Formats: sequence, structure tokens, C-alpha cells
Amino acid sequence: MEKKICSYETLFAVSGNLTEEDAKAVIEKFVTLINDNGTDVDVNEWGKRRFAYPINYVTEGYYVLVSYKSEPSFPLELERVLGITEGVLRYMTTTKIEKAAKAEEVAPAATEAPVADDAAEA
Repeated sequence: MEKKICSYETLFAVSGNLTEEDAKAVIEKFVTLINDNGTDVDVNEWGKRRFAYPINYVTEGYYVLVSYKSEPSFPLELERVLGITEGVLRYMTTTKIEKAAKAEEVAPAATEAPVADDAAEA
């Protein structure tokens, strides 16, 4: 049976209270985990940013966005490991929807009703 592969994006925030080396180690741990279990991995490190509100009394964190393709079971395991790792404050995984066919191919173009002339009514 063919394995199903889906596209995902995972965004996670590492505590800003960690030293830069410790934060890089946590980020590298998850990038390596994703590389081992996924394909087409694209890592986008946003760097240290201020939170909109404190999370566990922490006001800053390192944001990382990772896009990848994997089997549907892997994001669940990734989120489980993110949840039990000290230093990870927040995380979220979303499924990327592939672009649908062009709108013209999906639904036929709507036809406009003829507009009456004001002169014909007078």
C-alpha cells in the first residue's frame, strides 16, 4: 500500500530566557528530527521576538517556522516531543493545502443578466 505524504508547517517558540547556544541546540534538535522523518524541509528562523503577552513570565522567544512533507502520523509525534521539551513555550502545526485547480476550471463563469436601457423605459 502506498504511503500518504502531506505538507505541513510547524511554528514553535523557544524561551528567550535560554542562552543563545541553548536555544540553538533546542532548535537544531527539532530540525534534525524533522529532517529524519520528512522531506522537502525548509527552515525559516525568525530570530528573537517579543511576545504579545508574557508566557510563563517570559516576554521574548526565538521563533522558528519549518515547512516539510511527511506521513500524517509524524506531526503528532513531533508535537508530543515539543510539548515535553523544556524551553519550548508554544508550538503549532498546520496542514498546507495544495493549490486547487483554476477557478475557471472548477466552476463555469457566471453570465450577467442584460441591463435594461433607461431610454427604453421612457
